[in-house]
Amino acid sequence: MSISKEYEQLIAARENLEGDIDYDRNPVIIRMIELLSKDINATVSFLDEECTESQFVWMSEIFDEIVERTKSREFIDALRRTAKKYPQATAKYNIEYFIESAEEYIE
Repeated sequence: MSISKEYEQLIAARENLEGDIDYDRNPVIIRMIELLSKDINATVSFLDEECTESQFVWMSEIFDEIVERTKSREFIDALRRTAKKYPQATAKYNIEYFIESAEEYIE
């Protein structure tokens, strides 16, 4: 299954979560992090070629966890490119802040 299809299924499950979410224990969040961390080159390609605005916004919740696991500068660079593709969402959801926060895990 491609990243895009599995990630869409996880987003659908994530949208149904309510209240305080334990990011360390929630199986949907854990699976999202695992999916996007296991092959960082595939994730970078996904960001560059397929990622929708909605998918990008949902991913912003877990930028830190992905970078903490992968220490990937390429991922940060791909996030910045994707943020430029979706400037309205980036501004609305303060995504630059989340990118900068995640970047601290590799500095």
